[in-house]
Amino acid sequence: MVIAIALGLGLGASAQRFGHGYGGRGHVYIAPPRVSVGIGYSPFYSPFGYYPFGYPYGYGAMYARPYHPSKLDIQIEDIKNDYSDKIWSAKHDDSLSRKERRRVVHELKVERDQAINDAKRDYYKK
Repeated sequence: MVIAIALGLGLGASAQRFGHGYGGRGHVYIAPPRVSVGIGYSPFYSPFGYYPFGYPYGYGAMYARPYHPSKLDIQIEDIKNDYSDKIWSAKHDDSLSRKERRRVVHELKVERDQAINDAKRDYYKK
């Protein structure tokens, strides 16, 4: 147990990065390792691996996969970000009257929706 704690402290301290690329001094924070002690039995795990005794083998693996956005998802997010910036600018433009600002914001939202629809159509046509 003492060896495991010493090993955890050593690995934790060696994993710290110094400076973080900004040329400053780094700080090392040493926390105690998380240690769990058990007797090796769980009422939720079964060596058989099926419902009455537990979940089938590999059941949790499908949920552990990282999400990789498609090119369409990235393109849609770019469009939304661009138009949210334009909409924010239009909402905070004091040179326009309130009615004109609402009209401009409405037009930008319609343009955004049209751009998203065009991107989807082009993506699926290919």
